[in-house]
Amino acid sequence: MCRLCDLKTPAPAASAGAGGLPPRTWTRRGFTALVAAGGTSAALAQVDVGQGSRLRGLVPAETLEQAAAQQYPELMAQARAQNALAPDSHPQVVRLRAISQRIIPYTAQWNDRSRNWKWEVNLIGSKQINAFCMPGGKIAFYTGILDQLKLTDDETAMIMGHEMAHALREHARARVAKTQATQLGVSAISQLLGLGQIGQTVTGLGGELLTLRFSRADETDADIVGLELAARAGFDPQSAVSLWEKMGKASGAAGGPNFLSTHPSGPDRIRELQANVPKVEPLYEQAKRRG
Repeated sequence: MCRLCDLKTPAPAASAGAGGLPPRTWTRRGFTALVAAGGTSAALAQVDVGQGSRLRGLVPAETLEQAAAQQYPELMAQARAQNALAPDSHPQVVRLRAISQRIIPYTAQWNDRSRNWKWEVNLIGSKQINAFCMPGGKIAFYTGILDQLKLTDDETAMIMGHEMAHALREHARARVAKTQATQLGVSAISQLLGLGQIGQTVTGLGGELLTLRFSRADETDADIVGLELAARAGFDPQSAVSLWEKMGKASGAAGGPNFLSTHPSGPDRIRELQANVPKVEPLYEQAKRRG
């Protein structure tokens, strides 16, 4: 779903089951404050990612989440049929779900709908260096990204936060809306009522949720929001830099990961993360004090 993801329709390889509130318009440039788990007051948010695309309002969030809720189990069933879905007891599955459970309590600050999402995390045995989070909190990692990059828990949390951020910031919803706006024309869209033609198109997406191409702005947005989510959960924000340094080395190798083909791990991405690490360090330190 992203260029940490450039995910095509998965064809899992061998060896490896599964485990808010009504919509509101939010325009904050980073939320202003949050009460952390346990009731202690958290530090003010420091990251600034601007407003989400207004075009996303053309596509009902429920429609996209329902499409993902239908597609995700189909993907998992496909992986299971190929003996590529890691069982609940797999150490890496246990690890991934533990990381997600630390981050999830902070997601509602970015999207109230996530309070009611039925989060799922699974692991697919494949050499692909990839991961994704579909609308509604449906997450999957591929063994390749964990094994080939030898990720620490902190680095894994940065990927988890990045993928969650795509869903929380509704990048897929915005991309679908922009695509349909281009195809239908602004004048036609202005006349749509309810789901209209866009809603019908979204309903028939099939596997296309996993092939949507996010923009560089979406990727930067996900990097920064994911960084803050992971820091609030007690994962070292400095690991975002080491993660993308590993990504850069992987991209330089022969047959490097295809998700870097349009969104390379270059110095600009790393510099952007380095500029934001100090902003979330207080959140990380506070999380460590909470234990």
